[in-house]
Amino acid sequence: MERNALLDHIFWHTLTGAHAQHASGSGGARRYNEGFSPIVAFADPARPDFDALAAVCAPGLSFYCDSWAGAAPPGWRIDAESTMFRMVWSGPAPAADPAPDAVPLQPQHAAQALELAGLCKPGPFGLRTIELGDYFGYFDGERLMAMAGERLRAPGLCEISGVCTHPDYQGRGLAKRLIGKLIHRHRQRGDTSFLHVMRSNDAHQLYLRMGFEDYLESVVRVISREDI
Repeated sequence: MERNALLDHIFWHTLTGAHAQHASGSGGARRYNEGFSPIVAFADPARPDFDALAAVCAPGLSFYCDSWAGAAPPGWRIDAESTMFRMVWSGPAPAADPAPDAVPLQPQHAAQALELAGLCKPGPFGLRTIELGDYFGYFDGERLMAMAGERLRAPGLCEISGVCTHPDYQGRGLAKRLIGKLIHRHRQRGDTSFLHVMRSNDAHQLYLRMGFEDYLESVVRVISREDI
């Protein structure tokens, strides 16, 4: 896939664009507001504005940060570091919605979604994350079995995120159907689907087989402001 300036810096473009109303910060740093996904972004990861970030990040809170690889400045700590792939859908458009029976997740499902995310650990997730886009799930009675939805976005681009299946319900293809549903919806409105997956996650190979391709690999860190 050709380089796309919006996709290259999608966290920043989301927090200053489509999700600006859900974010705080000014100048060179932004973060999702409390309750949403604990993510920060810098206007220029090569020259991160930690002074701007400190104004909206209380000591002790942890945030995910993409693409910044420098040393932590005084007052900040790197709690974890890894790499992740940004993958873009390059397969054919699904001929039809593969999950027409999936349930749209509503605010009353937020606690169940957060619990499932805590169990499956798909990445940064908050109680209000499902408000960032369209989320869908499968239920066994009142129990949420699987979910997937949308998070980051920019013109022509929409992320598939929060992909989870409860261990008791794995092997049924639920997550694959939900991903297909989102791809189908994105294609219908002219958006390209993309997602993130950690290098260490076996799902990377699954996504390649499904029709996603690697767009880039970046450093991802969990950082926190120290109480000094």
